[in-house]
Amino acid sequence: MEFLTDYGLFLAKAVTIVAAVLVVIIALVSVTQRSRHRHQDGEIRVERLNDKFDSMKKAVQHKMLAAHERKAWLKRQKKDEKQKRKSAKSSENASDQDLRPRVFVLDFNGDIKASDTRSLRQCISAVLAVARPDTDRVVVKLESGGGLVHAYGLAAAQLDRIRQAKLPLTACVDKVAASGGYMMACVADRIVASPFAVVGSIGVVAQLPNFHRLLKKHDVDYEVLTAGEHKRTLTVFGENTEKGREKFLDDLQDTHTLFKQYVAERRPAVAIDEVATGDIWFGQRALEVSLVDELMTSDQYLIEACAAADVYKVSYERHHSLSEKIGIGVSAGAEKLFLGMAELVRGGRFGG
Repeated sequence: MEFLTDYGLFLAKAVTIVAAVLVVIIALVSVTQRSRHRHQDGEIRVERLNDKFDSMKKAVQHKMLAAHERKAWLKRQKKDEKQKRKSAKSSENASDQDLRPRVFVLDFNGDIKASDTRSLRQCISAVLAVARPDTDRVVVKLESGGGLVHAYGLAAAQLDRIRQAKLPLTACVDKVAASGGYMMACVADRIVASPFAVVGSIGVVAQLPNFHRLLKKHDVDYEVLTAGEHKRTLTVFGENTEKGREKFLDDLQDTHTLFKQYVAERRPAVAIDEVATGDIWFGQRALEVSLVDELMTSDQYLIEACAAADVYKVSYERHHSLSEKIGIGVSAGAEKLFLGMAELVRGGRFGG
């Protein structure tokens, strides 16, 4: 027991020293890198998905061949690659009418604050700078259960830029595009969803606790001072009034009305009053009420697109300072440690 106590004290001292050193390093690095990244926040990354899918196909084909067949197969592949490079070089001087169409693929993984909008807007700006409206199109792989109204309103407005540029836009939903996520999806000319993707939830919700009675029980006063009749309708600590509650509900109803109008304008085939009840639909049911246009996974959609077009995944990679990288690493390490401890506590498994 004494050994464990001594070891615990030693470990605590070591952790304290390491933490102090890290704080100093982070402070110094953040100061030196702040000006460096002020005008260089990140960079656009482009990946040709045709090459990715082709490489996957060839890998499987190669493994399926017998040992004596692989040499001849590799020789044919090299010959085909050489021919492709020659064809690509000869097409460099071709007119725009002779060029293959291009499909630009964007990802949006939404949280409650639609934080991915920051990257989405950069990708859209890059695509609009090079896209040809007569031949090219854009696909957004969308995953979001919704969140803050103003945040998703901005994200949807970013997608609207694509429509305004006369570029066909398709939204692919593999798992969920609900509430604010569906607000974004309905901007697209076409919505493609997997059979059990969750879509819809055309509604508005707000909830907050109220601790007024608890404070009153302990003789704690909480005052809310405002200038303007509707500056504060409901409060967490103050006493809520029926008048304030009614105003808050009016605001929610107005937001819902705007949401319904937004969807109805972009998907006129939808019977908006029947679907704008806050309910959700799985892909198959969503197709029946015209919330989506086709049932298909994004993988299938993109593989089929590669047959007739050059498909490029466009992403934006933000540069992280050393302090941010350390923070991300520490967070990831802490999460792994927590999960590992939980696994040990539960007998080495997470199941029942």
